[in-house]
Amino acid sequence: MTVPLLSPLLGLRTADLSDASEAARIADFVRAHPAGTPFHLPAWSLAVAQGCGQRSHTLIAERGDGTIEGVLPMTEVRSRLFGRALVSNGFAVGGGILADSDTAATVLAEAGWALALKLGCPSLELRGGGVPEGDWIAEEGAYLGFTRPLAVSDEAELTAIPRKQRAEVRKALALDLDVTVGSGAEDMKAHYAVYAESVRNLGTPVFPAKLFRSVLATFGDDADILTIRSAGTPVASVLSLYHAGTVYPYWGGGTLAARALRANDRMYFALMSHARARGCTRFDFGRSKVGTGPAAFKKNWGFEGVPLRYAKRVKPGDTPREINPLSPKYRLQVVVWKKLPLGIANLVGPLVSKGLG
Repeated sequence: MTVPLLSPLLGLRTADLSDASEAARIADFVRAHPAGTPFHLPAWSLAVAQGCGQRSHTLIAERGDGTIEGVLPMTEVRSRLFGRALVSNGFAVGGGILADSDTAATVLAEAGWALALKLGCPSLELRGGGVPEGDWIAEEGAYLGFTRPLAVSDEAELTAIPRKQRAEVRKALALDLDVTVGSGAEDMKAHYAVYAESVRNLGTPVFPAKLFRSVLATFGDDADILTIRSAGTPVASVLSLYHAGTVYPYWGGGTLAARALRANDRMYFALMSHARARGCTRFDFGRSKVGTGPAAFKKNWGFEGVPLRYAKRVKPGDTPREINPLSPKYRLQVVVWKKLPLGIANLVGPLVSKGLG
C-alpha cells in the first residue's frame, strides 16, 4: 500500500520486511526511539509470521527526504476459535504506534484501521503507545508493567530485593543447581520442555516450538535461553530478549519440581547477573494482570507495577474478541486443560495458541 504525500513532508506506505535494507532502516529507527521495544522490530514481526503462520504488516510514515517519522507493526491474526483481529503487535505485550510526531501517529492510526477493514478484521488492537483520537477505546487498569534498574553487582542486587524474597534467593544460591545460557539445539529443547509443562499446569496452550526457534534466529545475539538444571534435569528456563540496554525475560517457567528447588528464584537472579554482564542496565519483568500471583511475585522482587494503557478500535456492530485466559468465559477450559496429559497438551496446544496473537 502506497499513499501520496499526506503533507508536504509526510508520506505513508507498507514496508517490505523481506528487503534487508528496509528492515535495517526500520530497526535503526526503533532502536533510536526512546519508546521503542523489541516488539516494534522487524525481527519480531518476521519471527511471528514464520513461527505461527500469521501475516505481518508494517506501515511506515516518511518525510519527503525518506527519513522515517513513524512505524506501526501489526499481525493479521485469524483463528476459527478466537476470530480475526489486526494486532500491534502479535504475540507480544507491547507494540503500538511508534512515532516522532503527532501527525505521523494520527496518520498511522487511521491507516492501520483502514487496513484492518480491508483485511476483514473487525478490530485493531494497539498494545502500547498512545491512544489515538477518534473512535478508539482506551483499555487500562487490567495489566501492570514491571520494570526497574539493575544494580551494579550481584551483592547490590541482593540488597535491592526486599528482605523476604532476598532470603529465598540466598537459599536458592546455596542449592546445587547448574546455570547454562545459550541458543543451540539443546537449549531450545530444554526450554520448550520446561515451558510447555509450565503453561499446561497453568491451564493454557503452549505456543509452537517454531515460534521460539524463529525468534532466536531473527534476533541473533539479542536473544538467548537461560536454563536451571538439577542433577542434569532442566527445571526452569527462560527465553529473553535484549534491547536498548534492557533485558526482557519473555517466555519463562518451571516444572513442578522447580518450586521446592527454588529454581525460578535462581533463574531470575542469574538472569540479572547475566544481563548486567552483557551491559544491560534495566530489567523488564513484563506485564501481569492486576491481583494475580505473578504480579505479587514481581512485587516481592522490588518491582512496582505501573498500569499499562492499551487501545482498541472495533467495527460498529461487532464485539471485541476475548483471549484472556482469566476471563470467566474460559474458566472450564482452563480447568480441563490443566488435567490433560502433557503429550496431548503439547500436540494440541500449538494448534490453538497460534490463533491467539
